[in-house]
Amino acid sequence: MSTARDVLTAAYKAFNERDIERALGTMHPDVDWPNGMEGGYVHGQEAVRDYWTRQWGLIDPHVEPQRFSTDNTGRTVVDVHQVVRDREGRVLTDQMLQHIYVIQDGLIRKMEIRKRSSNVHVGRHQERYKEGER
Repeated sequence: MSTARDVLTAAYKAFNERDIERALGTMHPDVDWPNGMEGGYVHGQEAVRDYWTRQWGLIDPHVEPQRFSTDNTGRTVVDVHQVVRDREGRVLTDQMLQHIYVIQDGLIRKMEIRKRSSNVHVGRHQERYKEGER
């Protein structure tokens, strides 16, 4: 049986490779997924497919998990480094965020995005991880 970390690592890899089918395979059919561009949520795998197809036509996001933990309610919290580029390759955002997941029956049931309260410069953040903070 896959762990939450296994499922999420596979989801991030598929997302970054733009493999929608593989990414959707990590999600519950009735997944609640945040619409990071326009706000609110999309519901269900087909809505996620439509959202990502639209998103990837406008921007080029890349999200790398840096740290996995569990909060006091049992949700999986992933610290991520997100770089978003425009279609010409110019960096629009380069930031650290937290993605909070509810995993149900080995699939992603819900995801939330939370800005980190101390969104430090990426270079300093990477140094912290090099010092063994992972």
